[in-house]
Amino acid sequence: MRILLNTLYVTTPEAYLSKDGLNVVVSVKQNEIFRIPIHNIEQIITFGYMGASPGLMKLCADNNVSLTFLSPQGRYISRSQGPTRGNVLQRKAQYKNSDEPNYALHLSKLFIGGKIQNYRNILRRFIRDNGDDEAIERVCEELLRCKRRVLNAESIDSVRGIEGEAATAYFGVFSRLLLNQKEDFVFEGRNRRPPKDAINAMLSFVYTLICNDMTSALETVGLDPYVGFMHTLRPGRASLSLDMMEELRAYLGDRLVLSLINRKQITIKDFIKQGDEGIVMTDSGRKIILSAWQNRKKEQIIHPYLNEKVSIGLLPYVQAMLLARFIRKDIDDYPVFLIK
Repeated sequence: MRILLNTLYVTTPEAYLSKDGLNVVVSVKQNEIFRIPIHNIEQIITFGYMGASPGLMKLCADNNVSLTFLSPQGRYISRSQGPTRGNVLQRKAQYKNSDEPNYALHLSKLFIGGKIQNYRNILRRFIRDNGDDEAIERVCEELLRCKRRVLNAESIDSVRGIEGEAATAYFGVFSRLLLNQKEDFVFEGRNRRPPKDAINAMLSFVYTLICNDMTSALETVGLDPYVGFMHTLRPGRASLSLDMMEELRAYLGDRLVLSLINRKQITIKDFIKQGDEGIVMTDSGRKIILSAWQNRKKEQIIHPYLNEKVSIGLLPYVQAMLLARFIRKDIDDYPVFLIK
């Protein structure tokens, strides 16, 4: 159980939610493990299939507390909320601001500035742990210049262009971060549709997992994941999810891929070449990544903005909540997630 930003996160899959008077009660196998007054929270997010009592659902509706159900893996299932909940106004503000060029540009700068900074932080951490590397040092300097240019950009197209330059530089030295299996995992830069090597196959797969979690998070906080600020709108494209996952790609995705290879938890035998589909993972390879992904999400960090312990799996939800607060003007700016 965690309470962050007035939100109760119930992360125990076997938990059942009920009410006792004006209290939310969390039980596992009919044993109470937690309770909190309904007036102390704004929403409940539960990861599991046990559900909640009708009495609790009415209590939440009567007190304007939204109740969101996710699978244990974080996939969005459904949401219950009372008729007076203010999500209509929040979404109206989201739609209006997405069409406001200066507002969209401001958020685009934050998303991509954070992405580039996190690229740089991963490279700096590698140097700190493994010694100097001139090529990586040069890219760190280039990324710093790219970030400064992003913050001074005058259009979203300029932001996208600089983002592309930064990504090319970063992935140009990505293979130097491999400590083991270098001959098997050859990487010459980012490619996709189809991925031409095992690392690109892994990156694309993990990025999809991040995007799915971010979509669930945005649905949970009442934002429309299909209306973004930087990524162009297309039918069926979760543009806001793609916007918001930018700052999380390096920390959640790239580090996981590097860890699996460097620790030899995954090998080249977990990939096969499949005609026009390029390099694809075997079933065992997918299981290895999914298992590592779920274990990674259980780890805890100190969130740089909240200054509180947060499980890594909740990062998309915390960032989505912070964006919603910015859109509602509850906070002055959106605090992008930056790793150390």
